[in-house]
Amino acid sequence: MLTQAVLSQSTPFGKKEVSMILSNYEQGLDSIQQLVLVLNDNDSSNKATVFALEKSNTKWKIKFKFIPARIGRNGFALPEKKIEGDGKSPTGLFSLGQLFTYENKVNTSLSFIQTDEQDKWIDDTNHVDYNQHVKGNTTATSFEHLYLSNVYYKYCMVVEYNTHPVIKGKGSAIFFHVADAQYSPTAGCVAIQETDMEKILRWLKPNLNKAILMGNKNNLSLIKNRI
Repeated sequence: MLTQAVLSQSTPFGKKEVSMILSNYEQGLDSIQQLVLVLNDNDSSNKATVFALEKSNTKWKIKFKFIPARIGRNGFALPEKKIEGDGKSPTGLFSLGQLFTYENKVNTSLSFIQTDEQDKWIDDTNHVDYNQHVKGNTTATSFEHLYLSNVYYKYCMVVEYNTHPVIKGKGSAIFFHVADAQYSPTAGCVAIQETDMEKILRWLKPNLNKAILMGNKNNLSLIKNRI
């Protein structure tokens, strides 16, 4: 049985609220050892709070103080309601996948792919590679470059939303990445400051199962979701 989280640091969310959310996702979190939790108070707000929890002997403990974040410009989509181009971040529990970076060296034990101008993520809903990484030329009519002239994808982890299986039109290119200095809202990703991301990358371990649980606190308290 999942025990209540030990919330020793100050957060904008109470211990009971967070513990209720973790208990609600007990089955999905059973095999997870490191968790990035992303919460907001109002599902239409693009402001959120991130904090990192690690499980030890069935108990969750916060590893960092709460971290300010930005999500989709239109907030969180209701569970199962995310669609391509809605400007919303998906709600639910998802694995944390591949790390992409502009750098050839990163202070992390995670494996990573160094990106260049050839790296793309397909968001063309009619293409065979929809919501997948490709390198080189593509016949897709729409895609995101993973190597940008700004800081956003300097560190960029794939949020495994709509990846297994991929459903056309349900949303693509959902990443956990770096925010700019103004904390600009995203198109559906979760973004935090570079120094905070570097702390999390040092903390995450390749031999531990990692996930991200994200959404409005009320929706996560009511609706269960599995990886």
